[in-house]
Amino acid sequence: MFRTLLLTAAFITVLATPLQAKDIHVSRTGDDRNPGTRTQPIRSLDSALSRTVNTSKSTIWLASGRYQRFKTLEIGKRYNHLTLRAEPNADVHITGAARIPVTSFKPIPVTSADKRIQPSALPHLVVADLKSLGIRDYGTHRQYGHSISVPTAPLELFIDTKPLTLARYPNRGNLLIGKVIDPGSIPRTGDYSERGRTFTYADGRHATWVGETDVWLQGTFNYGFADDFLNIKEIDSSKKTITLRQPHLYGLGSGQPYQQYVAHNILQELDEPGEWYIDRTAGNLYLWPEKPLSKSSMIEVTTLDAPLVCIENAAGVTIKDVTFEASRGIGVYMEGGRNNRIEHCTIRNVGNTGIFMGQGARQTFPHTTVDDYTGVPASRMLGNLQGHIYNDTVWDRKAGTGHAIVGCDIYNTGSGGIVLSGGSKKWLTPGNNVVDGCRIHDYNRRNKFLWAGINVDGCRNTVRHCEIYNSNCQGIYVHGNEHVFEYNNIHDVTLDSNDTSPWYIGRDPSDRGNVVRWNYFHHIGNPSRMTMGIYCDDSSTGVTVYGNVFYKMATTHGVLFSNSGWDLKMMGNLIIDPIAASFEISAHYYTWAVAEAPQMFGPKGLLRKRLRESVDITKPPYSTRYPELLPYLDEIVPGKEWQGMRSRGNVFSGNVIVGGPKQAVSLLGGATSKVDVSNNWQTVADPGCVDFAAGNFALRTGSRAFTEVPGFVAPPFAKMGLQSAPGPRTTKKATR
Repeated sequence: MFRTLLLTAAFITVLATPLQAKDIHVSRTGDDRNPGTRTQPIRSLDSALSRTVNTSKSTIWLASGRYQRFKTLEIGKRYNHLTLRAEPNADVHITGAARIPVTSFKPIPVTSADKRIQPSALPHLVVADLKSLGIRDYGTHRQYGHSISVPTAPLELFIDTKPLTLARYPNRGNLLIGKVIDPGSIPRTGDYSERGRTFTYADGRHATWVGETDVWLQGTFNYGFADDFLNIKEIDSSKKTITLRQPHLYGLGSGQPYQQYVAHNILQELDEPGEWYIDRTAGNLYLWPEKPLSKSSMIEVTTLDAPLVCIENAAGVTIKDVTFEASRGIGVYMEGGRNNRIEHCTIRNVGNTGIFMGQGARQTFPHTTVDDYTGVPASRMLGNLQGHIYNDTVWDRKAGTGHAIVGCDIYNTGSGGIVLSGGSKKWLTPGNNVVDGCRIHDYNRRNKFLWAGINVDGCRNTVRHCEIYNSNCQGIYVHGNEHVFEYNNIHDVTLDSNDTSPWYIGRDPSDRGNVVRWNYFHHIGNPSRMTMGIYCDDSSTGVTVYGNVFYKMATTHGVLFSNSGWDLKMMGNLIIDPIAASFEISAHYYTWAVAEAPQMFGPKGLLRKRLRESVDITKPPYSTRYPELLPYLDEIVPGKEWQGMRSRGNVFSGNVIVGGPKQAVSLLGGATSKVDVSNNWQTVADPGCVDFAAGNFALRTGSRAFTEVPGFVAPPFAKMGLQSAPGPRTTKKATR
């Protein structure tokens, strides 16, 4: 009996002890019956994972090649301290796409050509039968946009990793919305009748689409910050009108340059190189190649609509030097766990977000909405993340702690670059998650506004040394507390939108303690639009903007702008060639938003809910961490006026402004807009930069800034932005 007990105890000890670390080698030319050594690698990633279950500090080495995924690569808690990485100098791609052989594309005989094809285009087009290749799931086009759940993308086409354009009109630019005949139902005001909306068009090409049932318009149909993707229900060529099938959140509007659209998914408009179209009934893929297909090394269509990889509730997992690409959904999904790293990877050509940290949300309310939103947290999907967090500002998205996204290259994504989360906003506990040294660009192929280069929520997370660029919309979009944004280079964003900015926070005064320091913002905005720089929107509080360099800020409403902000401090910045004020604050509750005040501050108001129900600013941790916020809801005039309607505690001090208007601070709305202004220096000349003409804005030791602004500290210009090239550390070309 005693011997039996000893054997049982020993067996339990073995089960509880992690197995010895392993090195597993994987190659596209391997065999899953092999032992997994360098000379006898295995073939599949799933087989490699199965051999590292419950081991300690194992490494899976990937040889060069393209590893197609038919399902998500799942890395859970049984794989703690696992490393998945490319072999030295290997070029590794994990993809959710199927290859299309060049030989599958054939010329289109004139006698059997679809009558919708333009005769001038026909000689240039080729067609492939996807059904004969076993590809039968093409996805469906669905509505997506502002305050709407984000669906996975339908099938997309890439040639040599370049995304091609679904046949559209016009080929460049946009069409303006004509006269609005019927604005349709307006969900934003609670009208969920789903009534069609109708407007006129001037361009005669619309008449050629009569009878088509799957034509979609993408654009901003009322406000310049709210995009949508809407299906055409009917075209009346005699009246020159379009009726849309779905409602837009704000109804239709016209007359502004940003009230515009582009038409997609029209075979008749396949009329130039780089465009394509799929006949979903026949399974025919039509293409006008940009060059002879014989000169293309890879043609692929996306097939996987789940995340390429999920890291869930694991600890110490590292993925390094891998390219994730060509999928309909999320690139890399992370939930729970601690101390996981995505390092020197490329994420590109995915239909949703590149890297998504924390849960999304499945909407349960059946209509486009804001205030009436209901939903449930959900894993491995974006869903209506923005609607859920707007209605539940302290939602713990279960992102985990101590994660790092380092040195990654993220581009050509459908719905933003990175969603960074972690920590508890309700209890102000830190997430300590970091995005460091990443290059993020061209991140709005599908969803536009609200899906920034980096979205941040939770508490105490960091974005540093990143470069974010090339977007009509936001660079960074912020919820939560005590995040730090430092040493970043953000440029060429908010190029064709309205009421947008490169850095945004708003509508929750409890989002305090955020710091924007030592960043380079430049070539921002559009002088023909309403754009802002650091946008502390309605009722923002507690943002510090310190030691940044701002250059060529074509922001019409201030390098920093706020509606009735509190404790916004802009200090020690170098501001060069702004077109408007450096600090602008509006008392909008006393001017254009006066009717909103009871809706925001009253007994059932949005801000009261956020300050007394979601969190309670009268109790710890908020009362002790942010005592300045305690009087925010105090009444001045019962039922009509509250302290939070009047700005206070704002500071513009110790800044150097070169060029721009003489009035560096703009107060809109009278005495209720307040900023303490002191110790700033304005000049029209080079303040003493290393090479002002060439754009090197590091300050020389003898710069006048140090004498004109006592105590001025030179912004660390050389440290702003990327410090090394992001992406996989490889030297070889991809194995095709």
